[in-house]
Amino acid sequence: LLDDPLHKGAQLLVRDLNRLYRSTPALFELDCEPQGFEWIDAADTEQSVLSYLRKGGEPGSVVVVVCNFTPVVRHGYRIGVPQPGHWAQGLNSAAERYGGTGFGPGADVVAEETPWHGRPASFVLDLPPLATVAYAWHP
Repeated sequence: LLDDPLHKGAQLLVRDLNRLYRSTPALFELDCEPQGFEWIDAADTEQSVLSYLRKGGEPGSVVVVVCNFTPVVRHGYRIGVPQPGHWAQGLNSAAERYGGTGFGPGADVVAEETPWHGRPASFVLDLPPLATVAYAWHP
């Protein structure tokens, strides 16, 4: 089955998700605790986008996850985050190696002190269609 590029892409995505999970404390430290999860926006039904935070035990241990559930690119989509600064991309499920379109944010982003979603900072993304992206904060 791995001779099929889409099957190989699914295998690579699961492998990379497992590596990301093991290497990112915000994804596992408070996994079963309410303080380990926080919605950013669970009500954007018009654009079918969900966004949330995963938080670890240390201050600043945060991952932002954004899911676009439509086949439409969401250009200039602003996400509220808890702190300004550098956010490193940990995942883009639309990457070509996973069998995706290759569209979307291919690099890290910088959050500016522009309040959004009730948070003190935000960054802007071009969300790939039918995809999930994740960013971890790096001081």
